[in-house]
Amino acid sequence: MARFGHQRGLALAAFLMSGLAGTSSAQESGTSGRASDSASPRHAGHGTVTPSVRALPRGELAIRLDGRLDEAPWANAPVGDGFRQQQPNDGEPATQRTEIRVLFDDEAIYVGARLFDSEGARGVRGQLVRRDQHASSDWIQLIFDTYHDHIGRTVFAVNPSGVKQDAGAAAPFADSSWDPVWEVGTSIDSLGWSAEFRIPFSQLRFTHGAENTWGFQVWRTVNRLNEISMWSYWGRSEAGGPQLFGHIEGLDPGPSQRRTELLPYVVGRMRALRPGQDGDPFYEQHDGTVRGGADLKYRLTSNLTLDATINPDFGQVEVDPAVVNLSAFETFFSERRPFFIEGGGIFSYGGFNCYFCSNVSSLSLFYTRRIGRQPQGALPSGTEYSDVPDGTTILGAAKLTGRTRSGWSLGVLDAVTGREKAPILSNDVLGEHEVEPLTNYFVGRARRDLKGGDFRLGGIVTSVRRDLGEPLLRERIPSHAEAAGVDWSYAWANRRYTFVGNLAASSVSGDAAALDRIQRSSARYFQRPDREQGGNGLFSDAYDPSATGLRGYGGYARLAKEGGGWLWETAVNFRSPGFEVNDLAFLTRADYFWMNANISRQLNQPTGWYRSMFLILGGQQQFNYDGDRTDLQGQVFANVQFLNYWGVGGFHIRRPEVDDDRVLRGGPVVRRPASQFTALWVESDSRKPISLYAELDVGSDSEGADDVSVSTSLNLRPASNVQVSFAPNWGINRNPQQYVLGVADPTATAFYGTRYVMADLRQENLSFNTRVNVTFTPTLTLELFAQPLLSSVDYSRFKEFDAPRGLGKSVYGEDVGTLTEVRNGADQVTTYRVDPDGPGAAGEFTLDNPDFNFRSLRGNAVLRWEYRPGSTLYLVWTQDRSSFDPFQDRLSLGNDLDLLKAAKPDNIFLVKVSYWLNW
Repeated sequence: MARFGHQRGLALAAFLMSGLAGTSSAQESGTSGRASDSASPRHAGHGTVTPSVRALPRGELAIRLDGRLDEAPWANAPVGDGFRQQQPNDGEPATQRTEIRVLFDDEAIYVGARLFDSEGARGVRGQLVRRDQHASSDWIQLIFDTYHDHIGRTVFAVNPSGVKQDAGAAAPFADSSWDPVWEVGTSIDSLGWSAEFRIPFSQLRFTHGAENTWGFQVWRTVNRLNEISMWSYWGRSEAGGPQLFGHIEGLDPGPSQRRTELLPYVVGRMRALRPGQDGDPFYEQHDGTVRGGADLKYRLTSNLTLDATINPDFGQVEVDPAVVNLSAFETFFSERRPFFIEGGGIFSYGGFNCYFCSNVSSLSLFYTRRIGRQPQGALPSGTEYSDVPDGTTILGAAKLTGRTRSGWSLGVLDAVTGREKAPILSNDVLGEHEVEPLTNYFVGRARRDLKGGDFRLGGIVTSVRRDLGEPLLRERIPSHAEAAGVDWSYAWANRRYTFVGNLAASSVSGDAAALDRIQRSSARYFQRPDREQGGNGLFSDAYDPSATGLRGYGGYARLAKEGGGWLWETAVNFRSPGFEVNDLAFLTRADYFWMNANISRQLNQPTGWYRSMFLILGGQQQFNYDGDRTDLQGQVFANVQFLNYWGVGGFHIRRPEVDDDRVLRGGPVVRRPASQFTALWVESDSRKPISLYAELDVGSDSEGADDVSVSTSLNLRPASNVQVSFAPNWGINRNPQQYVLGVADPTATAFYGTRYVMADLRQENLSFNTRVNVTFTPTLTLELFAQPLLSSVDYSRFKEFDAPRGLGKSVYGEDVGTLTEVRNGADQVTTYRVDPDGPGAAGEFTLDNPDFNFRSLRGNAVLRWEYRPGSTLYLVWTQDRSSFDPFQDRLSLGNDLDLLKAAKPDNIFLVKVSYWLNW
């Protein structure tokens, strides 16, 4: 989907929204709101009263976590019941009775859940999967608003097989990467099933009081009925969340909570790599290392925590997918390192919570994978061999997170990465060269909740400071970079209407050569010759090769109706030309002003042929700061779930001809042809042992481009503890407007002395992602993953634009000039000689044949064993093999698979043991 697929986010966001209540583990992930402190009716239409349950002290009798609820304290505890459906029959009483009881002692809160089933044990559905994975089974989910601020969510869930799920309090989102240490027991009997939770107060964040009241919500999923019910009810079309939670009253946590957690680890790694290049003195085909470190967590108070790490282990047990990126923009990969993802939600800036959102996200200032990134330095000219590290060593990192009594949420993170030097061989002389400087990264985040959570106001500051002594480093990266921003969220009418947004300013400084690289980068192309140069006053808006600083601003704002049968939104999103935050964030483009509007209709009451339906109609447009319209589109979306729980959906986008200030990669503005894109999908009932998702995407434009892809996912559950998924994906993209290179030519006066060579591109990709997960117990799992990828790239009909701000092009050797192929001894075209104007004054130039075939196989096997609470053993095997052939231009399944199989692999074996201590 190289050309059209970036618009799919709108449809996927709406598609996910339409299934908001589809899985137990996601109930509170996308809603927000405010709780009432009284028991008065909340919704006159439903006659709903805020439910509450009183917690009782556990007393002297211990609770055995076997899920049986047969101890005396459970019998004396008040009962919370009266569950109502949200799905499938919104607002109706739950068909299966659920009872909740709450106890506590000085160290923990206990929740007992009795989940009756009219079919007894036969009706209970359980499935063994790894912790935090989705399982098609029954679930019971507890959500605590521990500060009772009507915003936060801390989630604990379990299914009948004892599989745990949890998500941390990272308002306004629940952070599923959080893995607290807690215990639960489950039991299946003739009445249904039951669960006993023990959640230490040390794993929760709250404000101490004489007697605490917490917000509380319980969701239950009955898999065989596809029924989702809730203790404190709101309708599917309402903007529910913590404002509509019930209450736990009477909690009195004791003073003896444990404050310190230490997680030391040891990692052993052995590598068996493919043969290296002959004569490389640094290449070691086989090596092994052992290292250790520790993570420390210290609770300063019940709501403030200090995390520190020494020699942190950021080894990934899940590989990044292979990609073939022909664009000018960086590929985004998700964070997978435990220290950054755990509790990282408090540093989120710009990730606003909404019931349905458009495809353009708000402004972000923090991308954790910048810390410890691959060294950025260049090697001296003449370097024959080198050994550049894969990543930068993180010497240490610490973060302080929590919440004050007055309603401030705080997060401070500081990390120091070491100076990296790469051994090099240059002119037969061994030496070393600095490729990454000593660097300090800082992030400070604060947010204040007001008006019972209806109004949130926050701010963030980030800073990167580098000790640049090496001249080549000074010429490549700035010496320091700072950013600051404010964000807000305001909701009214029971959070049915929201107004959210953020604003930020950035500044980077350093050597003029480093700043010139930033100005000329694909994010902004300041050097574009037809660009209307502004000034370089407070904010940068003019190309200046001698500049030593760059400053800019950005923002996002969205006004929306989030609840009811009819929904709407309108938003703006802008980045000034000088906005630059890539030292500690992820930014692919500046210099734009974007705006959109969508109206949608949700139908959640089942009829004679569907259970739910969601529709969107909208449009958007975008301008650069010169006033060129660089995007304009209209879109329509629909998704339907039928009575048998199958679903179909699709969307269509139409775009007229517009300006394009990026396709020439620093050249003048040209035109982008009118285009259209359609996506259609179908998915079966995911509860079944065999389920399927399939999607067809088709795009085209007025110049003859076409883009077709088929994505499928077949999920099998041959046993209750085994999951198998096959996801073959095929796509072919034909683009008559693919950039190749720019060639200096003083006769190309219309294009300011440069010929911008374009081509017809034919790119075909075939991948086959495969996963096999075997869960032996809730704490012992084996996961296998493999991703074969085959890709062919063929360039033809080399051409150039006839004039700036136009769409017409002339093909070399057909419409203008000549093109001559140069072949090697194997009769492969290696280069092209191009005379762009035949007998004219323009000089001849050559270009290398850019065709290639790429083959890759990435996979790993991970055995995880949580041998005691909080302590884990990992055994990991990772294999990566690939092959690359230039000049080949067509994908041949049999031949490419044979060549991939013959490619020598890299094998990495890893053993990691961690041991959790708590006192």
